[in-house]
Amino acid sequence: MNNPAPNLSDFGHDPLWLSIIKALFIFVFLMVGVLLGVWTERKLISRMQHRYGPNRAGKFGLLQSVADGLKMGLKEDLMPRTVDKVIYFLAPVIIAVPAFLAFSVVPFGPMVSIFGVRTPLQLTDLPVAVLLVLATASIGVYGIVLAGWGSRSPYAILGGLRSSAQVVSYEIAMGLSFVAVFLQAGTLSTSEIVAKQAGGGTWDILGMHIPTPSWYVFSLLPSFLIYAITMLGETNRVPFDLPEGEGELVGGFHTEYSSSLKFAMFMLAEYVNVFTVSAIAITLFLGGWHAPWPISIWDGANTGWWPMLWFFGKLVLAFCFFVWVRASLPRVRYDQLMAFGWKVLIPLNLAWILLAATFRALRLPEVDRGGILALGAVIVIGAFAIWLRFDTTNQRRRESKAAEVEEEFEQLREEPTAGGFPVPPLDLPHYHGVVPAARLHHEAKEVTSGSN
Repeated sequence: MNNPAPNLSDFGHDPLWLSIIKALFIFVFLMVGVLLGVWTERKLISRMQHRYGPNRAGKFGLLQSVADGLKMGLKEDLMPRTVDKVIYFLAPVIIAVPAFLAFSVVPFGPMVSIFGVRTPLQLTDLPVAVLLVLATASIGVYGIVLAGWGSRSPYAILGGLRSSAQVVSYEIAMGLSFVAVFLQAGTLSTSEIVAKQAGGGTWDILGMHIPTPSWYVFSLLPSFLIYAITMLGETNRVPFDLPEGEGELVGGFHTEYSSSLKFAMFMLAEYVNVFTVSAIAITLFLGGWHAPWPISIWDGANTGWWPMLWFFGKLVLAFCFFVWVRASLPRVRYDQLMAFGWKVLIPLNLAWILLAATFRALRLPEVDRGGILALGAVIVIGAFAIWLRFDTTNQRRRESKAAEVEEEFEQLREEPTAGGFPVPPLDLPHYHGVVPAARLHHEAKEVTSGSN
């Protein structure tokens, strides 16, 4: 039986009991996914480091995550006296709840029959479903800031502010990476974006018919690469886990939260966010629930319940990418983190959006292609001129700074005690600017014997 891809008109007709079943499925799936995700991450990293990982609780250590969750849920909750109790209690909830809500617009498969009711394998959809994901992600930032503010601890406040600044900066680049997808698909609905990736088409550019692949990861590769980077910054994962840097901030924004249920909610929200951003990457760039090649050659690959298997397989691979990055890359400095987000990712994204919009306009038959190309050439030349101007200015600034350093060095050579720090005279015998210790010891011995 052929199961067509759903559209916006297929939503809003489910009975209440079916909507409850879908919501419960998403909740159970995410909870079980977090348990298995923690176990998988610990196992993969241990194997990369030639260790065994958890292997005591249950077969292959599968019950280790369950034991850790029960321990944090049943552990005594210690609360400092000076905290703002209302904000202190609400912060973990504000972080965890939006992480679950974002999964409500993720399509798992096509139209299927559940207990005799034709329904899409998706809880709900909206004309602006992708914007709903960005909105829920923005709400999570409030939980991070309030967790640090409500703790009334300088370490927690620093961690909350750093984390909010990081999430906001990388969320801008993440939102910009979606713009090219919107231009390509012509819609913001997640189900319709997946449907647009069912088959390839052609681009008519300057009289040439250029075939395009079906998945947007090929036609919009720069957007996908930028989104893959922003996924790590949005979820505070290595190498962008500065808010939780143990050596710098004790424990980040959750410093004052003991290892209890509140702390477990922070960890739960982090892993659910990993699944959410991975699911959005699959939906927007990797064909959603469509089967990959060569499985797609099979006529029944994208019908029935099979698409859920392809979707879960892609989700597992995306999660393994997070683990692989964590095991491979070191943590970057905070100034490098922010500079990379604001000075590299956002300008690159804006330039790519301009280029993608230009190619999109060239596909329209009634536009003046010559005028668009001329305007694009002017913009490129202007951007190059601005870059050259800034590069020349920076080069002059570096040369001026180097001259100042050289001048200060010459002053130190003429006056060794400049700055109030006594230094050895510079006319002693030396080798490449460094006085050998043996030579100094020999000369000191001669001075001592001469005075005797």
